[in-house]
Amino acid sequence: MHDTTAMLIELGAIILALGLLGRLAGRVGFSPIPLYLLAGLAFGQGGILPLRASEEFVATGAEIGVILLLLLLGLEYSASDLVTTLRTQYPSGAVDFVLNAAPGAAMAFLLGWGPVAAVALAGVTWISSSGVIAKVLGDLGRLGNRETPVVLGVLVLEDLAMAVYLPILTALLAGVSLAGGAVTLLISLGTVGAVLYVALRHGRLVSRAVSSDNAEMLLLAVLGLTLLVAGLAQQLHVSAAVGAFLVGIALSGEVAEGASSLLTPLRDLFAAVFFVFFGLNTDPAAIPPVLLPALALAAVTALTKIATGYWAARRAGISPRGRWRAGGTLVARGEFSIVIAGLAVGAEPRIGPLATAYVLILVILGPLAARWTEPLARRAIRGPAHPAPPTAPLAESPKETTPAHG
Repeated sequence: MHDTTAMLIELGAIILALGLLGRLAGRVGFSPIPLYLLAGLAFGQGGILPLRASEEFVATGAEIGVILLLLLLGLEYSASDLVTTLRTQYPSGAVDFVLNAAPGAAMAFLLGWGPVAAVALAGVTWISSSGVIAKVLGDLGRLGNRETPVVLGVLVLEDLAMAVYLPILTALLAGVSLAGGAVTLLISLGTVGAVLYVALRHGRLVSRAVSSDNAEMLLLAVLGLTLLVAGLAQQLHVSAAVGAFLVGIALSGEVAEGASSLLTPLRDLFAAVFFVFFGLNTDPAAIPPVLLPALALAAVTALTKIATGYWAARRAGISPRGRWRAGGTLVARGEFSIVIAGLAVGAEPRIGPLATAYVLILVILGPLAARWTEPLARRAIRGPAHPAPPTAPLAESPKETTPAHG
């Protein structure tokens, strides 16, 4: 009874603190992710007031948080959207991977962490934060800009790539042999292909099977199906997160919209618990030794993301100002970097502190980069001795009027 009481007190304190921190972040205009991570650091091992009674519950809540993050992400995309983006923007995805995964892998080798940690850290530096970027685009009023579909296209490709990357990482972390890893990858690719086919051809049947006019029944059916598929995927070493993502893709129409509105509050709660849990398992004393590598990695990968966005927007025929805006928008890292680091902590404990410091830096720098990259680049290119001609503002307006797609 005493343990239950202590757990309830700790959980109540955690959730209340998350609510207050989220409110503070909203007032300042930043993502709450860094505050959640800092809260976890404060109450975890080596922190100010370590939590004990609620640790097991928080760990389970963190797993559900990752699953709901990926499910809601999948619900945002239809299979046809993914196939179209894959066909038209795959070169941008390839450039994004090469420019942004390489620095993470190189840093892991420089630190002497080995190949498995290199694959994990490559993922940490590769994937931008869809959640932070979506909020920044809305806050800056750029949803109608011509470069916004390019930004969204890069994010969609990254999300789709997770369906291949996470099973590979999971197999490597489990110590699966080369042959076993190849089988896991084939299973993953086959599963992704099968789900995309079913979603394209028979998406209405899948949606009809879980559809209900009763909100309670819809919530139970979608959440139950997601947890079941996520568990089965984990049994196959494919990653529970990928299973949840595929369920989201398979659902469409009114079912997807209804499930998304019902599950969003749950996602926000458990995702916050996940970030806190990651902080709880990171010793604050382990961060100072990796702060310099984290700063170096943040500086390099901020520049490589800007280059990625610039290249992708130029390929789409966007004006120079739009190219810089696209690049700056992609800088933020967040939820996926922490998800990947959370998977890898067991194999290489030092990746946790580095990833925490790295995400803290870029989740704060990201909104600033989105706002200031284009004006700073414009000033640097013009130079003090070369003022812009009077017609320049008319030729390239700060906000293009072509509507966004995707």
